[in-house]
Amino acid sequence: MFKKILIANRGEIACRVIRTCKKLGISSVGIYSEADAEAMHVQMADESYLIGRAPPSESYLNIVKIIEIALFAQVDAIHPGYGFLSENAAFAVACRENSIKFIGPTPEVLEKLKDKVVARQIAKKAGVPVLPGTNTAVGDKSALKRAMKVGFPLMVKAAAGGGGIGMEIVKSPQELANTIQRARSQAASSFGSTRLYFERYLEHASHIEVQILADEKNNTVHFFERDCSVQRRNQKIIEVAPTVKIKSKQRKTLIKNALKLAKHVGYTNLGTVEFLVSTEGDIYFLELNKRIQVEHGITEMITGFDLVELQIWIATGERLPFKQKAIHQRGFAIEVRINAEDPETFLPSPGIISSAHQPKENHKVRIDGSIVQGNEVSPFYDSLLAKLMCWGDTREEARLELLKALGKFTVKGIETNIPFLKRVLVSSEFVEGIYDTGLVQNIIAGPSESSSYHSDKREKEIAAATAVAVLTAQNGNQSRYHEFSALNPWKILARSQQLSDRVGLRRGWR
Repeated sequence: MFKKILIANRGEIACRVIRTCKKLGISSVGIYSEADAEAMHVQMADESYLIGRAPPSESYLNIVKIIEIALFAQVDAIHPGYGFLSENAAFAVACRENSIKFIGPTPEVLEKLKDKVVARQIAKKAGVPVLPGTNTAVGDKSALKRAMKVGFPLMVKAAAGGGGIGMEIVKSPQELANTIQRARSQAASSFGSTRLYFERYLEHASHIEVQILADEKNNTVHFFERDCSVQRRNQKIIEVAPTVKIKSKQRKTLIKNALKLAKHVGYTNLGTVEFLVSTEGDIYFLELNKRIQVEHGITEMITGFDLVELQIWIATGERLPFKQKAIHQRGFAIEVRINAEDPETFLPSPGIISSAHQPKENHKVRIDGSIVQGNEVSPFYDSLLAKLMCWGDTREEARLELLKALGKFTVKGIETNIPFLKRVLVSSEFVEGIYDTGLVQNIIAGPSESSSYHSDKREKEIAAATAVAVLTAQNGNQSRYHEFSALNPWKILARSQQLSDRVGLRRGWR
């Protein structure tokens, strides 16, 4: 096991990785920009080093400086978290050349999959269905001709993209030229690449992803699926594990395709294969995220495994200490992303956190966050403040538990999207589980938007739903959760002595 790990990230994911390091007895090294000098991850790490000024290009994206600090601190490995350099092949190469283990896929896999156009080609070769689209980057002169061949509506996507940036729907030929220019501009500023491609837009689709894990001995397993269909501007804001939308046969196909692609590219460590599922049940590959996902926590809640712990274990070169049959799912978990943004306009809301109150964590409530009273929410970084996750024996129990917890979550001094998250959770579509990737837009365009957003009716609906959640949680039978706990796969493995003492993997996420 490693003795010291540097976390090349900030915010809640840095805090999340540090917690697992502490659990395993591994020393943690944090890095921080001038804007993050008082941040929670800096306080939590055993050692912390100033990396540069606030702009990411001068701090968290500075490969040379990060490697210098890693060598000075004498770390064994670097965990990149998500975002920033987590999928950067050059960073993984720099780690390898300096005898530092990169906790993630190999540089070769990162390089192979860094371009989404190439990833589509690889998926097709692996026998995984992809949406109709362009198999090479699109130039301005040939754009209209190639778009007509794909058909409208279509999606314009940045080949080096992520997080919904450089991605737009085009419904007619007249919109194409302006959309391409916007997408190229966004892609250039965010990813340093103007390469775009087209993909058929699948209306009323569900966004389902499969969590995979592979060791360096050719053993690959999955941890079931998550529904990530609640999205704003193609960015996820609410995730559910598992999904209730698909049938057993579809679930098997999703998992089969995810594992097939992972083995085809020689994938190692943790990853997520994302798909679109049409209303007819057809399944299409979207992308392979080569890192830990923001929403990994709800998978941990329904399976009992610590995925960061497994990332670290695999990076040591050891074989997975269990087989697929040891991974079971119990109950449901839902995550909401609490962002520093105006709940009506969704514009970022930087500023000073004057006060904050969070619900207490327990066996049904988990918070991955980095909220510190008095700290500044910087305009330089992503607006994510915390992830609130709740577990229930049923999806409805998890939803009500989440509403209850959100009612106790307050952040003052800045705006947050908590009111909008409540609005989504009490919508009839979400309650019934019949929503798709258009849910958020439908809610925004509904009769309760704009001036009526804070109407008495809407406030009463949310208050009533929250009250039901409180009563249900207070009177509910919690023995079912403890039954799940008793069946935890780590305990099963421990009893069968499949895990040696030196593995050090224990139940829970902390």
